[in-house]
This record gives sequence, structure tokens and C-alpha cells, in this order.
Amino acid sequence: MKVITADAVPFQPVVTEGAQGAFIKELITDRDGAPTFAMRLFEILPGGNTPLHSHPWEHEVFILSGRGELRGETQMHPFSAGDAVFVPPNETHTFVNTGETPLRLLCMIPVQQSCCR
Repeated sequence: MKVITADAVPFQPVVTEGAQGAFIKELITDRDGAPTFAMRLFEILPGGNTPLHSHPWEHEVFILSGRGELRGETQMHPFSAGDAVFVPPNETHTFVNTGETPLRLLCMIPVQQSCCR
């Protein structure tokens, strides 16, 4: 077992093409002995977004603070603090901060995948 203090993990900018004002903390990964899932904390500045992308694995996301929209090729779903979000495999998506404060969300993915770094 392990306890990780989130404040001790630095935010890194998301450098994937198309990302704007997005930062990531990899809280729990295979480096911590997690064989199945990774837990990442994202912070997206007002007006910022993650890259528009798709991949063969799903996302499970919990919105900690702020508000925004989950956008796809043909759909848009608003969300706010306290909402849970599911993105199915192969679904094109981006998280956009539509609020006036930083958007923070926890995102869990299969540990062997890399996305939005």
C-alpha cells in the first residue's frame, strides 16, 4: 500500500499537439506498482483544453472543481464539479474549460497507455 501526497507531485504541461493551458500530475502509475490503472490529475486554465484525440481505451473522469465541456466530433456535454464522466474507447474527445477558474479533474486510464502528456 502507498499514500501519495498530491502536492508533492509537480504539474507538467501537456505537450500533446492541440493542448492549450493544460497541465498533468501523474499521481499513481506503474512506477508506483499499480499494474492495471493510472490516476492522473489535470488542471486546465480558463479557456484551455486538452488535445482533441481518440484512443482504443476508455476514460473514467471525476470533476473536482470548475466547469467545462466534453466535446467530440458531433456532441458536447457540459459538466461541473462533482460530475463523473465516461469516455468510451475510440471516441474523439477534448475537455474544455468554459469557466473563469481552473478546471481540475481526476482521470483514470489503463496503466500501459500514454495520452495527454
